[in-house]
Amino acid sequence: MGYLLLPFLLYSCCLCQLVFSSFSPQSCTKDQSLALMKFKQAFVVHDSSTSSTCDYYGQQSYGKTSSWNTSIDCCLWDGVKCHVLTGHVIELDLGCSSLEGKIDSNSTLFQLSHLQRLNLSGNDFSNSHISPNFGKFSSLTHLDLSYSDFSGEIPPEISHLSKLHSLFLSSYRGLKLGPLSFKFLLQNLTQLREVDLDSVQISSTIPQNFSSHITTLRLDETNLHGILPERIFHLHNLTVLSLVNNQLNGYFPKTKWNSSASIMMLELPGVNFSSNLPESIGCLTSLVYLSLDYCNLSGPIPKSLWDLTHVEYLNLGNNHLEGSIPLFTSGLQNLKTLSLSGNSLSGAIPSWIFSLLSLTYLGLGSNSFSGQLEDFRSNLLVDISLEGNKLQGYLPKSIRNLVNLEMLHLSSNNFSGKIDVSFFSNLKQLEELNLSHNSISLTNYENKIKSTKNLWNLDLSNNKIQGSIPDWAWSNWLLSLTVLNLSHNKLSVLNLSHNMLTSFDQNSRPHLYSIPSSVCNLTSLRVLDLARNNLKGAIPQCLGNMSDQLEFLDMQHNSLSGDLQTTFGLGSGLKSFNLHGNKLEGKIPRSLANCKQLEVLDLGNNHLNDTFPMWLGILPKLRVLSLRSNKLHGPIRASRSMKLFPKLRMLDLSCNAFTAEIPTSLFHNLKAMKRIDQTAKGPNDEYYEDSVTVVTKGQELEVVRILSLYTTMDLSINKFEGQIPSMIGDLIALRVLNLSHNGLQGHIPTSLGKLSVVESLDLSFNQLSGDIPETLASLTSLAVLNLSRNHLQGCIPGGPQFATFQNNSYEGNDGLRGFPLSKDCGSSWRPESDSTTGVLDQESNSTLLSELSWKVVLMGYGSGLFIGSSIAYFLLSSRNSNWLSRIAEDLEYIIIVRRRKKQLGQRRYRRRNNDV
Repeated sequence: MGYLLLPFLLYSCCLCQLVFSSFSPQSCTKDQSLALMKFKQAFVVHDSSTSSTCDYYGQQSYGKTSSWNTSIDCCLWDGVKCHVLTGHVIELDLGCSSLEGKIDSNSTLFQLSHLQRLNLSGNDFSNSHISPNFGKFSSLTHLDLSYSDFSGEIPPEISHLSKLHSLFLSSYRGLKLGPLSFKFLLQNLTQLREVDLDSVQISSTIPQNFSSHITTLRLDETNLHGILPERIFHLHNLTVLSLVNNQLNGYFPKTKWNSSASIMMLELPGVNFSSNLPESIGCLTSLVYLSLDYCNLSGPIPKSLWDLTHVEYLNLGNNHLEGSIPLFTSGLQNLKTLSLSGNSLSGAIPSWIFSLLSLTYLGLGSNSFSGQLEDFRSNLLVDISLEGNKLQGYLPKSIRNLVNLEMLHLSSNNFSGKIDVSFFSNLKQLEELNLSHNSISLTNYENKIKSTKNLWNLDLSNNKIQGSIPDWAWSNWLLSLTVLNLSHNKLSVLNLSHNMLTSFDQNSRPHLYSIPSSVCNLTSLRVLDLARNNLKGAIPQCLGNMSDQLEFLDMQHNSLSGDLQTTFGLGSGLKSFNLHGNKLEGKIPRSLANCKQLEVLDLGNNHLNDTFPMWLGILPKLRVLSLRSNKLHGPIRASRSMKLFPKLRMLDLSCNAFTAEIPTSLFHNLKAMKRIDQTAKGPNDEYYEDSVTVVTKGQELEVVRILSLYTTMDLSINKFEGQIPSMIGDLIALRVLNLSHNGLQGHIPTSLGKLSVVESLDLSFNQLSGDIPETLASLTSLAVLNLSRNHLQGCIPGGPQFATFQNNSYEGNDGLRGFPLSKDCGSSWRPESDSTTGVLDQESNSTLLSELSWKVVLMGYGSGLFIGSSIAYFLLSSRNSNWLSRIAEDLEYIIIVRRRKKQLGQRRYRRRNNDV
């Protein structure tokens, strides 16, 4: 039989050879090759450029088209794939190809009509619009245009790609998709498996009907709103659902999720669930990534959560979870990130958390955990955040073995004991160390910290650190630090604010420290705060050499003396310069004009002897200028044509010897004082708060974070003469205006009635005459009025606000009459007896603000800067040991008095009108 099979086998071999030869790969067609070459020539390739997106996903950016050459079949070009039979280009993968240029509707790309897969992600197409011609690729199954700098509207023609399985259009917020187009896109593309539209501005609800085949749905930061359809949680094939930072409300399934076996990633931060986390969450047995922070979750943590044995990332931070963390005996050994910060959890931290060997991030801050910390067993830990709890005892010794640790935040707990400086020596990767607000002390300063090459943020404030830090600290700690806070300790060397910079010699006599010139070697320092110490001597001239990087320089309330001779260079980055309350002499250095970033300048309460520094007006960002209580003198002259002080909001020239008339020309330029910006926000610096000392209502206040929130002008206690310029009425953003103790004459301008938000107006101790303008009665925000010691006459204006002012607002004006004075204006009206009169008189006599050193922290505008809703909180002087318990009481009292004054004023006003 063998010889009979031989011809058959030979025939079969020939037939197979013939068949396979007919299926050999076809060459690229000439028109396709030409289209690709023209497409290449439309772009510049920068091989050195990198895409952050490509780096994030571990892809290398390189110029794939650089190797394209017409002498080679285009089907062999990098990124090109052709159909084996027809030679048509069916795949074009130019992701992360360093392309720069534009794609318009005439691009030869659209001649490749047989494309099935197209990837142009991670390039730079210079704000090109996505052409409607993309909708003509009828065979397309995969389209990726993400992070390639496309902009404008996504054309509705994209929804014509009926065979599409994957659609990636993520952008850097340059793309938009209309709500209707979004609906059609999800409903028409019934074959969709993967959808990624991160940061595409959609501003729509999520349609109820869409492809049941979906495995990945990413719609982060797309302005979605409305209800999150529960159907999403029941998609059988769903593996990834990400809806970060939208305005959605949702409901978890109460029973087993149909998709529970497939979901691997659930990223829903910001979705408002307003409910407990259900036990059904434990059904997601394939879950690897779970992020439900800021979801308004409440109640206890369900025990079923620990059934997620594959989970690596677990974030339930910033919710309202309460109770203790449930115990468990096994599982979670893959957990790398655990974040439960910002809840109301309590009790001890369970032992099993310290035993997680894969853990790299532990975030349990801002809860009410108590007890002691156990030893950490994971040497992989990179970040430990336990701040804002009630933890106590010693720091566990195992911390010194966490060689990969970059951030350690243990502030605002009850940790105690002595820590050897060498405790942190092995932590060579450490970048941030915050142990503030504990009861810790440091010992053995002679042991150098060797891990400071990466340390940039060190906060040891509010502890029990005492003694002196030797010279090595300046050469080891500070050379790498950007932020250093040692305040509220008992150090006896040059350090930060609120320390005790005093030492005792052999005779036990205190002496003061000066600022060493070596501080100028800290060229990378951003914040230098030496305020409220006992520093004396001259300010080192070399401080100006630090100003390239230095942004905040605060030496207020010391005993520094001598001329201010610091020279600031042209490249200065200085934003805030505060020398308030020293003994400095001489002139204001002209080199401050080089500080183009300067926003706050406070040289008040010194002995400077100069004329008004009009040249400071060229600083484009200057918002606060305080020169009060110096020896400045002479007239203030400004050119109306020069655009000076355009951003100025606080001007304090009080307690000097300025003469002549108040400079009308200066007011022409104060643009920031001429508009009320309800959207204004304070400075947003994470590590430093500006503060400026002001005087109002006879009290000296320190106002914090004031740059955009507080508008004031104080020209009091000078030698100004002439009339009050009517142009002051154009400065409608003023909250405080003080022109008292000058030689001003003439009438009070009616234009002051335009100061609609003014709360304190002091024109006392001048030589003003005439009537009080009726326009002032419209100032409904006015809380403090002082017109005393002038030559005013006539009737005091009526109105609810004026009915709240007492006699001391008008005393020393013999020609005035009307309420509250004994001389009336022809009416028999008298205020009715009221139980709050004594309280109001007491408040008017300033006993409400009994401390001269209150610290007012302003968070925004509101009716009543000091006693209205714009006050966030008060911090009393540290002399009051029980200040925390008094804050709420004082704030409540102030608001009640303000409200009661207004009600009483309205009642008096109605009573008087009825009597008349």
